[in-house]
Amino acid sequence: MSQGDFSAAGLDKLSPEELKFLNDWLRRQGASIPETVVGRPAASRYFYPEGTQREAVTSRIAGDFTGWRGNTVFKLENGQEWQQVQTGLNDISLSSPAVKIQPMMFGSWLMEVEGCDCRLRVRRIR
Repeated sequence: MSQGDFSAAGLDKLSPEELKFLNDWLRRQGASIPETVVGRPAASRYFYPEGTQREAVTSRIAGDFTGWRGNTVFKLENGQEWQQVQTGLNDISLSSPAVKIQPMMFGSWLMEVEGCDCRLRVRRIR
């Protein structure tokens, strides 16, 4: 499922808890992430070589973290860049907080920021 399909289906409106419930339910039903997304292998679409599993990313925000405001880009100390895909805003000020970005169903990713008890769906852009 592409990010556009994900949004068109209204799944981007689910809370992280609702999305986790849906993911768990789909796994219990034997559902899996499709091998292709928009004509390309799903793994390569999301910066992962074909045939590899998507794994959680643990790093820190490079510099100050001031929350998000629409299409915020988060630069990590490991060199990766992730962009906000979920609507909403959050104002907070933290210095280089630890982050964990976990794969979710349908190719989406959930970023958790240490120190603010906040989670946000993101996509990798670099």
